[in-house]
Amino acid sequence: MPRILITGCSSGFGQAIAAQFLDQGWEVIATMRNPSAEGLPQSDRLQVLPLDVTDPESIAAAIAAAGQIDALVNNAGVGMLNVLEGADIGRARELFETNVLGAMAMARAVMPDMRARRSGVIVNVSSSVTLRPLPALSIYSASKAALNAFTESFALEAAEFGVRARLVLPGSAPSTSFGRNAVARMGMDVPEAYGAFVQAYFQSHMSATEKTQASDVAQVVWRAVTDETAPMKLPAGADAETWFREAGFATA
Repeated sequence: MPRILITGCSSGFGQAIAAQFLDQGWEVIATMRNPSAEGLPQSDRLQVLPLDVTDPESIAAAIAAAGQIDALVNNAGVGMLNVLEGADIGRARELFETNVLGAMAMARAVMPDMRARRSGVIVNVSSSVTLRPLPALSIYSASKAALNAFTESFALEAAEFGVRARLVLPGSAPSTSFGRNAVARMGMDVPEAYGAFVQAYFQSHMSATEKTQASDVAQVVWRAVTDETAPMKLPAGADAETWFREAGFATA
């Protein structure tokens, strides 16, 4: 029975991805900083483990407890909504530590065993904001663009040993806690000079009719893991697919 490890399973995309793979008969290791099975399906094929992707000791402990991993989904991520002048640099470092270095550390941790078996899949959950420049998302977009560049280069290294690496690019999902947490990180730090501009942008963004559901992301991650012919970048959600086409990529 194949086994998948998913990071960031405390809510949203992570929980939906876990449910998708459990439904398909996989063994699922759902990880999060503060382990809890709340919101996850009940199954004897589900294992919940603590994992902080920014902590090497936490990574080592989770990998040791998980056993053989056939697929890794780097879903853990941190968001930030703010203009550059209002952004806290410490929080910007937190973004890169989690969104980029955390994914790198996890890939590095599972790669030796996958390389030895000449089998495995690593899927990094990025964002469709890398397809279109948007205000108040410059730091977050930069972290996800870095994740994209890493994944595409790493995929060439991994392919030499029969291991696939792919990117899933979700659209906007305001119904998940990720968006709410990103707003919380913005706090009241938007400089007054940008206030009206940022307010107008958010009103326009929230009124958009195309949105991404967590189930959309789960289905696309399933394809990225199980379909050997899947392209490097896969959009997830109606808005992501629109941006993908506008950027000149095929969505088939």
